[in-house]
Amino acid sequence: MAAAMFRSLLVSAAQQRPQAPGPGGTPREQPPGGPAPDTLEAQFSCPICLEVYHRAVCIAGCGHTFCGECLQPCLQVPSPLCPLCRMPFDPKKVEKASNVEKQLSSYKAPCRGCSKKVTLAKMRSHVSSCAKVQEQMANCPKFVPVVPTSQPIPSNIPNRSTFVCPYCGARNLDQQELVKHCMENHRNDPNKVVCPVCSAMPWGDPSYKSANFLQHLLHRHKFSYDTFVDYNIDEEAALQAALALSLSEN
Repeated sequence: MAAAMFRSLLVSAAQQRPQAPGPGGTPREQPPGGPAPDTLEAQFSCPICLEVYHRAVCIAGCGHTFCGECLQPCLQVPSPLCPLCRMPFDPKKVEKASNVEKQLSSYKAPCRGCSKKVTLAKMRSHVSSCAKVQEQMANCPKFVPVVPTSQPIPSNIPNRSTFVCPYCGARNLDQQELVKHCMENHRNDPNKVVCPVCSAMPWGDPSYKSANFLQHLLHRHKFSYDTFVDYNIDEEAALQAALALSLSEN
């Protein structure tokens, strides 16, 4: 986490981040003379871990590139979305970004700590052992709230990010993981159970048991409520906001 925060500070400090690799994992067209060495590391950084690509893979549909390991969690859900553009994609059409791997082996960039020029393919291992980088990370400013407050943080806010399986009690499942878990492990369970997603919502009834919980999950929870719902406004305000949005789109 500290490494990612430190890397994020460096990237955001750059005047302009170069474009991400194009479709097929092919880097965008470079200016005459090739890319500037001081922007190379940012150009070939995974948007998830913010480090130089490791075993890069590319989503065929949108062309976005990630570390193979970083993209793995997205491949474990029934309907994966690109972490960058949120476009649905077919897990079978995630390909090894061979062009990016070749670029990583051929380009050199200065280490952000000691300034020694290192091939991008070896940058991760170099940075992990560079004393200058470790010193910079140790001096990285700690996170503090933008507006300090003496007010206590409410403890009664329901958890709407992860849920408990109502059948077996498995914990820390996000909405898509809950659907997958129940389909794989409880497909033939006849018990009526309370939907943990619905019961966490402001309108949810924590005592209502679904007669067919799996069908309820598949039809009611194909999307995340966080995408469409503002939990900080009441039902009337939400209705007015939805009407205003509908009129503006038409």
